Amino acid sequence: MASEAVKMCYTNSRKPALMVIGAGFLWGIIGVFSNTLSSLGFTPIQITEGRCAVSAVCLLIFLLIKNKNELKINIKDIWMFLGTGICSIAFFNICYFTCINMTSLSAAAILLYTSPCFVMVLSCILFNEKFTFKKLISLWFAFVGCGAVSGVFSSEMNMTPLGFLVGIGSGLGYGLYSIFGRFALKKYSSTTIIFYTFVVAAIFLIPFCNIGDMAENIFTNAYSALNTVLLGSMSTMLPFLLYTSGLSKMDTGKAAVLAFVEPMTATIVSAVVFKEVLTFMSITGILLIIISVLILSRN
Repeated sequence: MASEAVKMCYTNSRKPALMVIGAGFLWGIIGVFSNTLSSLGFTPIQITEGRCAVSAVCLLIFLLIKNKNELKINIKDIWMFLGTGICSIAFFNICYFTCINMTSLSAAAILLYTSPCFVMVLSCILFNEKFTFKKLISLWFAFVGCGAVSGVFSSEMNMTPLGFLVGIGSGLGYGLYSIFGRFALKKYSSTTIIFYTFVVAAIFLIPFCNIGDMAENIFTNAYSALNTVLLGSMSTMLPFLLYTSGLSKMDTGKAAVLAFVEPMTATIVSAVVFKEVLTFMSITGILLIIISVLILSRN
């Protein structure tokens, strides 16, 4: 896969490919900031709130400079952003950061990448897409891979059942963005969708994140503030913009292949930065999940 990614970078779509690779890398290092914030006393909900709020503010500034008209939406379409903001972003972020705390960065990142399988199943139900043999095979690879990553095939279980379910929940929530986003893209630009998604998510999470303690932690600790800003801008807003821009100018299948820089980066970061040990079974699970989504990405 690495050779395929390199080959793509030197085609006529070199720039879009590099954008997607850059997005995947920036998403992949998210655990560095989330783990730091967790060690500083932030809960998963507070980390999610900080990520969404900073991203919303940054995107607001971006849209005010680029095109104010992209801030206009029809109030009747708010359900789309409730779906992307609450059912997807808020839910999957909480599950993802919780899974990181309960298991490991690499395991959480891989379980998150079961999302294409959920998108496939939901698309069959909601959009009447065919459930093909290829899709069935990809699902098998994904579930076996998840089992290998979670340690269910090992004599020494390295993941609790709850941690596994929370990780799968992050994949479901992540996949719901594509479902609700499919409806929203018929009427709005990707940037508009991303902005209102984070606005809705940030507003929704306020009652649940103990905003007073969170604000005090941020404004009295420069290190907390720095990591919150970096999480929201460098590992959220910027990669979303890079990926959206790159995806609009290249084949979706190629983008899906290149986006695997994210779990690979997360795995490398977990091993190098957090000294997490990758077992043979974990590596096998990673490869099976990669194979699963690669099958789905091919025409």
